[in-house]
Amino acid sequence: MMEFNCVQFLQNKTILVTGATGFLAKVFVEKILRVQPNVKKLYLVVRASDSEAAMKRLRAEVFEKDLFKVLRENIGEENLNTLFSEKVVPVAGDISTDCFGVKDSNLRERMQKEIDIVVNVAATTNFDERYDVGLGINTFGALNVLNFAKKCVKAQLLLHVSTAYVCGEKSGLLREKPFAMEEIRNEAGHQLDINFEMELMKKRLKELHDQDCSDEDITLSMKELGMERAKLHGWPNTYVFTKSMGEMLIGNHRESLPLVIIRPTMITSTLSEPFPGWIEGLRTVDSVIVAYGKGVLKCFLVDVNSVCDMIPVDMVANAMITATATHAGGSGVHMVYHVGSSHQNPVTFGEIHEISVRYFTKSPLRSRNGSLIAVSKVRLISTMALFSLYMTLRFKLPLQLLKLIDIIYPWRSGDKYGDKNRKINMVMRLVELYEPYVLFKGIFDDRNTKSLCANQKEDETKTSKGSMFDFDPKGINWGDYLTSVHIPGLITHVLKK
Repeated sequence: MMEFNCVQFLQNKTILVTGATGFLAKVFVEKILRVQPNVKKLYLVVRASDSEAAMKRLRAEVFEKDLFKVLRENIGEENLNTLFSEKVVPVAGDISTDCFGVKDSNLRERMQKEIDIVVNVAATTNFDERYDVGLGINTFGALNVLNFAKKCVKAQLLLHVSTAYVCGEKSGLLREKPFAMEEIRNEAGHQLDINFEMELMKKRLKELHDQDCSDEDITLSMKELGMERAKLHGWPNTYVFTKSMGEMLIGNHRESLPLVIIRPTMITSTLSEPFPGWIEGLRTVDSVIVAYGKGVLKCFLVDVNSVCDMIPVDMVANAMITATATHAGGSGVHMVYHVGSSHQNPVTFGEIHEISVRYFTKSPLRSRNGSLIAVSKVRLISTMALFSLYMTLRFKLPLQLLKLIDIIYPWRSGDKYGDKNRKINMVMRLVELYEPYVLFKGIFDDRNTKSLCANQKEDETKTSKGSMFDFDPKGINWGDYLTSVHIPGLITHVLKK
């Protein structure tokens, strides 16, 4: 089923989307409403106390965003409101609970009777998330979504959004293949037991509550436990570890339900749809670009030859729709798609740095007082050992001197040592979290995605239509995209907000 049929496929379909206020989910929802207003229903799951509060959140955080301005201009405000009220059903729910915690039995029954496609985009993406939260949403939340999909009598497919980085810190060409749980063993040879991980977390949480620990201490302990367990089993952080376990659970329990897993790489601003450069929040590589533009980034840990695998968000949404139309109702489907650029159109961190230098030299940002911020080349350090040495010589030794001055002259205003020490610790923490990605040596094989894309392009030729569902990374010119689309998009939609 190809491009022409994607639009046709969406007609009269009832689709459930979790995590509907997230960056990718709202691009996915906007695309469906724009290209196929005759979709039957969109059940959008958001965290809220009731359906009224859910609709309020959807309006404020989804439909009133700039993202919907093209649709608004195309059909007018009144028609857009009518479209929302006719097509969108807000569901106040939480995927970390059974049946999303939907208390209204009529709504639950209606959903289970009507839904054709279930799309799980809900996730917590904090690298060092609390272990209880990560397990609740990314691991067992995914299983709850699967169990709900299995109760939907008309369900033709579960499309689950994961991340390409479930591969951990492997190098070389990384295949699009599902996890086999029995293959997951740590260095000591122990097999990963997901239920044991859950029990361990609950036991630790109970101990912390029994000891009357503060909320702050509980959060810190839960974060440390997540990172500790992730590293023990060979993953760099809690986020990718809990996402991996989520994939394993749904792969193991899917039974006859067709399952498609989309593994995007680092998702960036829209390439073209609904308009170029729309983004929300600072994503992985963006915080580094912005810090550089603001003149605060003087050195950074990165291998200039490492490939930075980025993919525009509209391409991910297009791949999701195409994969859904292709596999819905298929028998024995358990497909994995890497949606990224490293295999077919790689760009290195060194190239991104050069492009950023050129951009901010030519178009500098302004500081709060209105003066232009001058940028200079960043000192790029390619190993953690050298970076730690640089930080010690450049900052930690002068900091010891500052501590001495604070002790000798306690009447000096402010705690300069404490403040600077906190900042340095924060930098080191950030660098440790980013290290697996900025020194990453893997390339994501995307032969499944390439084949999906080729079939869709073949159909385009037959129908003489423009590319409505393009997700071919070869078409991206990284210099043009970063300079004319992505960085201006960051400035307009993130910095100026």
